[in-house]
Amino acid sequence: MKHVPVHVSLITIIEIVAILVGAFSGFVEARRKRMDIVGVFTVAFITAFGGGTLRDILLDRRPLFWVMHQEYAILIFVLALIAVPLMRTLRQILSERLIVIADAIGLGLFAVAGVSQAQAAHMPLFIASMMGVITGIFGGVLRDIVCNEVPMVFRDGKPYAICAFFGCWMYIGLQYTDVSDDFALWASAAFITVVRLVTWKFDLRIGNHR
Repeated sequence: MKHVPVHVSLITIIEIVAILVGAFSGFVEARRKRMDIVGVFTVAFITAFGGGTLRDILLDRRPLFWVMHQEYAILIFVLALIAVPLMRTLRQILSERLIVIADAIGLGLFAVAGVSQAQAAHMPLFIASMMGVITGIFGGVLRDIVCNEVPMVFRDGKPYAICAFFGCWMYIGLQYTDVSDDFALWASAAFITVVRLVTWKFDLRIGNHR
């Protein structure tokens, strides 16, 4: 197996983009629930950082990634201040498709960041893949719970977590090839994003869910 150390700057870029799209999802959901600025910030914060926080706790990584990079938390705080007065206007131009696309991108980026961080911590391969799934979905789970809804990943039958799981294994598998680690990260994130969008577009579901 070819093991290439994780490119720190690339992971940082991936985390920042994932945090932004996660926060965006939180902003939209909080405003749908007519929350005030405190609620908007809180929901955006837990959506953006929930999965990575649980991953770091399970991997016993200290400080937590957003504590070590306080600029991440500051960014969400500033965006919340800007988003609240603009959300009424933005709501007129935001379509469900755009929101789903942002959510799918966040899933892909968070998942590959999670599995790569777990591998850097020398976790077994299956555990590393599960850490990727947790990083990808748990922020959305917390968002839905805070918004008093059954988490989407548990109720609509769409293979949300499964997309992340297979994408994480794609990243692991690509490490046995001659491709660069950067390519493996981006290709796996893109795979998760595209598969998630395909399942949404064609309303593909698992089991007998109606």
